[in-house]
Order: sequence, then C-alpha cells, then structure tokens
Amino acid sequence: MSKAKKQKRYKLWAAKLHLWLGLTSGLVVFIVAVTGCIFVFHDEIRDLTQDWRKIEPREQEFVPPSLLQKEVKEHFPGADVSMVVYQDRERPAHIATFLEGTLHNIYLDPYTGEIIHIQNTEKDFFLIIEDLHMHLMLPEEVGKQVVGISTIIFIIMLITGIILWWPKKRKNLKKHLTIKWKARWRRVNYDWHRTTGLYVTILGLLLAITGLSFSYEWMHSTFYQIGNLGQEYPADFISLKISEEAEDSGVPVVDKAMAQTFAIYPQSGMFFVWDQGKDLPTITGAYPEALHFDHQSNFYFHPVSGDLLQEHFYRDKSNGLKLQEMSYGLHTGQYFGLGGKILVFLGSFFIAGLPVSGFLLWWGRRNKQI
Repeated sequence: MSKAKKQKRYKLWAAKLHLWLGLTSGLVVFIVAVTGCIFVFHDEIRDLTQDWRKIEPREQEFVPPSLLQKEVKEHFPGADVSMVVYQDRERPAHIATFLEGTLHNIYLDPYTGEIIHIQNTEKDFFLIIEDLHMHLMLPEEVGKQVVGISTIIFIIMLITGIILWWPKKRKNLKKHLTIKWKARWRRVNYDWHRTTGLYVTILGLLLAITGLSFSYEWMHSTFYQIGNLGQEYPADFISLKISEEAEDSGVPVVDKAMAQTFAIYPQSGMFFVWDQGKDLPTITGAYPEALHFDHQSNFYFHPVSGDLLQEHFYRDKSNGLKLQEMSYGLHTGQYFGLGGKILVFLGSFFIAGLPVSGFLLWWGRRNKQI
C-alpha cells in the first residue's frame, strides 16, 4: 500500500472516530466547558457581590481555633468541626460541616469568633456551577465517571482533529488558521470548527489532563510519576506512629498546633488545622496566598500533647508532589495569575463551541439544501 493510500486510510478512520465520539460526548463536553468558563473568575465575582467575604483587617491576633469550633458547636451541636481554615487578615475564617445532610460553610470573624455568614452549598450559584462541572449534578461517583470518560473522549477528539485538519503542506497552514467570514454559513462553521480546534488543542489537552486528576486517582498518581521521572521519594509519604504515652498539656491541641504554625509562617496568606482524632496526628498547613492551593507546607502534631512531630516544608517536597498540588491552579489558570485565568476563560469558551460547531457541521452535510 502506497504512503498516500495509508494516509488517506488513517484520515478516514480518524474522521469516523472523530464524528461518532463527538456525537456521543458533545453535550457533556459543552456543559463542562461552559461551567468551567463561568467558574474561572468565581473568586473575583464573589468578592464584588458578596460583602461578607471581606472584613476589616485589625492589628490583633486571630482567636484560637478551639474558640471557633466552640462557637459553631453552640449553634449546631451535631456539627463536625474537625477542620478550621484561616484566610488572610481581610477574610473570614471558616468551618465546613454537614447540617441536616447538606454541606454548609460557616464563616466566622477570625478576630472575635462571631459567626458572620452561613453558606448552603446547594444554593450557592458558583458551587452549583462547580458541581455541574465536576459531576453534572449527578451522584458524585456516577457523575465523576461520566465526566471522566467524556474528558478522555475529548482528548481523543483533539488528537483525531489534528490528524484530520493538519495540512499536508506547511504553506497551507495559514489557510487552516483563518475563517472566510463572507462565505456561506456552512463554510464559516467549517472554518470556525477547524480553526478554533487547532488553536485550542494544547490548552485543551492541559485542561483535560489536569481535570482528569480530579476524577481518577490513577491520573493523580501519574502526575507524581511524571514530575519525579518515575522515582518515588519516601519523604513525601508521611506515616507517623502515635505514642500512647503522651501528657496532655491542658491546651487544646488544635490551638497549640495552630500557634506553632503561625510562628513558623507568620506571613502566610492561608492556614488550616485538622484534628483527625486521638489515633492520628493533627495536621496544619500554610499557604503563601489565600484561596491559592499550591506551595503548601505541612506540619504534624501529636493528637494528645500537641508536640510537633514532623515538618514537611514545600521546599522539601519532590517535584512530583508539587505537580500534584499544582493541579487546581493549572486547571483554573490561577497558577499563572490574571493572564492565566483569562487564557483559561477564553480557551473554555472556544472549547464549548467545538461540539456545537461540530454538530452543525454534521447536520449541515446531511441537509445540504439549507
């Protein structure tokens, strides 16, 4: 078989795969892309529309986490208050807990411990958008699989699209990257689908692959392997044996752990403390910027005495672990600042248009008289 015939055969198979996979997954890809586009600037929009997200900074220390836990427990006796999050000095602290079967975020003044806002996650617009994006508002285990499989199909679509639309000769590439706006609608749609597909391929692959890490543990683990070039670093895997012979200091462990973490990283923008119970270490984390979930350092404390057992600074983490922790920032563009968010916003917008223009392309070919 000649080279030309082989290429023609490959393109034929690519076209069939591209068509039928696109028709089966197009609606999910559209929903995921549109919701991703909306979610990119959720923090900025919330700050403009929800005044409780900002508080007046004060020249005083934050109240200890045990006081915040006590405040929530007094209002909601059955609440799980095991994790407390402190944001920067201009934002409230918060505790996430289930109330009557629904997850709520309870926001508190970090200087006084007073509850200032209770957020029902099932009624918050952006949290609904996030659930649509990740699970299509289906039960988590079902929705995660539907979105994950559709994302894998989307990756195949991008690859087959490149096979279909990439020109044989380099001199024709410019034609493939422009749209003839004065042509008939079917030609405009054809050019739009081909051109935007070529432009967003790299970004689309990045968004799809990082998105898969939220659906599948194997992809999350792959990030670790890629970042470390296949090697494992034992220091990344914290496993502590809790000694039963420990003396209670009389100070709540969460308070002692948080005070030590504040002292180690006084300039950090966000902190958390997590009480895992008497058999596991109490964990704290420090992040350089509030609402940014990378570059974290973690500290492990004895659950009875509150003594510091182990430090795990960001600088000591392997490249693979750092890459895993970057996945949210890469997926949302947050890691690259405002420019990254704008790029992801535009990329998601054009990706959302691909299944629409692809369907119109298929429909137009079946109705050529229009």
